[in-house]
Amino acid sequence: MTALKLTNVCKSFGEVEVLRDINLEVEDGEFVVFVGPSGCGKSTLLRVISGLEDATSGTIEIGADIVNQVSPSKRGIAMVFQSYALYPHLTVRDNMALALKQERKPKDEIAERVAEAARMLSLGDYLDRRPSELSGGQRQRVAIGRAVVREPKLFLFDEPLSNLDAALRMNTRLEIARLHRQLSASMIYVTHDQTEAMTLADKIVVLKDGHVEQVGAPIEVYNNPANRFVAEFIGSPAMNFIPAERLGGVAGQQIGVRPEYSKIGETGRIEGQVIHVEKLGGDTNILVDVGSSSTFTARMFGQYEIETGSHIGIDFEDAHCLRFDAQGNRV
Repeated sequence: MTALKLTNVCKSFGEVEVLRDINLEVEDGEFVVFVGPSGCGKSTLLRVISGLEDATSGTIEIGADIVNQVSPSKRGIAMVFQSYALYPHLTVRDNMALALKQERKPKDEIAERVAEAARMLSLGDYLDRRPSELSGGQRQRVAIGRAVVREPKLFLFDEPLSNLDAALRMNTRLEIARLHRQLSASMIYVTHDQTEAMTLADKIVVLKDGHVEQVGAPIEVYNNPANRFVAEFIGSPAMNFIPAERLGGVAGQQIGVRPEYSKIGETGRIEGQVIHVEKLGGDTNILVDVGSSSTFTARMFGQYEIETGSHIGIDFEDAHCLRFDAQGNRV
């Protein structure tokens, strides 16, 4: 069953087009991540799905219902914001229960749902505390719990981890992944962090300037990007690009090589001067000036000693190269 279907959805603010002809399906139980640079339209798309913004044109279906004219509270969705949006004067229990009280659910059902969500999110010891007595990670779990108790058709997450430090982000990301497995729920998650996208998603939707550039499983998008934009955006360090004529190819085309497929030595297919070395412990990134204002990043597994300023060669296999035309499309 399809949890969400978008058909030719557009959104404009005055003369500014923010979303352009979006077509997308989210299957029941699927975890879909919208990813793209700032200003690409991913948060606006989430707000259109939720009903917080009206679509200028197109159709939004949640489950079997067209919901364009349905208010956010009636769409069967629950949304988690990056700002937590908790009521400071209410306890954790009351924050999580508030929406159910407003829906006039029976008290015993409310208590049961809150208790189950607290168990899932390890919040049982904090139910009588107020938000000011919690850490950032705990507050975010409360915000997630408030969504869980509503048992929605569709969960919407709008950059929920961006206010957390690196360790908390990883821990909360694991909590969300575990929650998805437990609930088998349909989830849409907006982020600019490709690590979150790659590790959480069943399906990635890459957006640019209000367009969908590519949809697919994370590894599929990584290995077979539809165009140069996707190739550059997905992957860290980013894909390297070399003029094809430097390798005996067609003038005007670009050859893309992932940093991890590089081999370095005294000579190679391209050569240059080491301008920086990033020693990350498990990996070493070697940045090389290869001329024509181009920098090539070679990612070496493990700890690698090399001097800044030294001259090196870089090799890679043709099987790991991707070709792009002058417009950035895959050849």
